[in-house]
Amino acid sequence: MVELVFSRLAGADSADGERLLVVGPSLGTGVADLWSRSAALLPASWEVVGWDLPGHGAGVPTTTAFTVDDLAAAVRTRAGELAAGRPVAYAGVSLGGAVGFLLAADPGAFDAVATIASARLIGTPDGWCERAAYVRQAGTAAMVEGSATRWFAPGFLERDPDAGSNLLRALQDVDDESYALACEALATFAAADLPARVPLLVAGGAHDVVVAPAAVDVVLDGVAHLPPAEDPAGTAALLTDFLEGRPS
Repeated sequence: MVELVFSRLAGADSADGERLLVVGPSLGTGVADLWSRSAALLPASWEVVGWDLPGHGAGVPTTTAFTVDDLAAAVRTRAGELAAGRPVAYAGVSLGGAVGFLLAADPGAFDAVATIASARLIGTPDGWCERAAYVRQAGTAAMVEGSATRWFAPGFLERDPDAGSNLLRALQDVDDESYALACEALATFAAADLPARVPLLVAGGAHDVVVAPAAVDVVLDGVAHLPPAEDPAGTAALLTDFLEGRPS
């Protein structure tokens, strides 16, 4: 099984928390950089725990290939251990959202799943393999300029330069081989034929050029590919409404 690092981001601890929410990252991001501000705006009675991709954020670098199914299995197992009798939900962005589609189909302890800026098929196998080869040659620092365009809606970097620069700076520190292996995991990912067995929210940004707004059920205005960083309050409100049974 792939090794993942889990970190507590916000909310009550396991002894007092009414709900556990596990959150997942996008390719190239650390989960704390992506989710911390939004997690802090969720109900204080929820414990929010995030996981990092290998070689991203607090994640341990790897040279061993893994699949999106491997990531989902590791998240499913750890969530079951952390649940401690509480309801458990999941929310993931992009690659973290791809994990979410697999968890919705085989939920284990999860009783609800939200995917954000993600789809049951993301990009093309050739495109992901080409990116993996490019990063192995040029390093993750070479991805910064393109990621700035894909990740953020127009004007975000001017409105919130600290949040944007933190994410882009962290991208340069991502382990090159781990990033490439994550690309190759996306090259083999497809969840089109997997029905959800728990409530599933599929949300995305109005300005997302990676996952088109037409591919999601709920569109978040003013954001692109990283809604928890671009609009922490809006993302927190969306998840709170979904998990507390209020209409989006």
